[in-house]
Amino acid sequence: MKASEADILIIPGYTNSGPGHWQSRWQAKLSTARRVEQAEWSKPVREDWVRRVVEEVEAAEKPVVIVAHSLGVATAIHAVPTVGHKIVGAFLVAPPDVANPAIRPKHLMTFGPYPRDPLPFPSLMVASRNDSFGSFEHAEDIANAWGSLLVDAGQSGHINTESGHGPWPEGGMVFAQFLGRLKV
Repeated sequence: MKASEADILIIPGYTNSGPGHWQSRWQAKLSTARRVEQAEWSKPVREDWVRRVVEEVEAAEKPVVIVAHSLGVATAIHAVPTVGHKIVGAFLVAPPDVANPAIRPKHLMTFGPYPRDPLPFPSLMVASRNDSFGSFEHAEDIANAWGSLLVDAGQSGHINTESGHGPWPEGGMVFAQFLGRLKV
């Protein structure tokens, strides 16, 4: 599949992805990409965030490919039972452990626990071994449950601007390969 054959939904996490974040950069480069905007980025409400993803997937005119980061992963996964039939693939990056009571801010726990049903479409998860929002073992566990291919990003932090992943060309190459394997 080519990027032009899909509606690519960028689903940021808590507080959105700023202009230097790889999601924002990819959105600017991919002509069929659009961001799922949330009314309240700093006080996420699971039902509201999931509803926005459902609305955007339902509005899509082409097969949907999800590109989710952090809390956007939890949001996307909770939308799957409603709109999974319209999604052809998901690129999931740095999933937070939303069931961990040590997570901050605390209201992010309202997005947990993750459903553990296998995803009805191909998915690839990129996880770091030193992400302060979720352990690699947690990512490994949910990737296994969902049937996602897990890519070990090594010591990469939360794979965001703060961890040095502004343009993130390595991620772009992995995404391009993933997209190329999807069927229309």
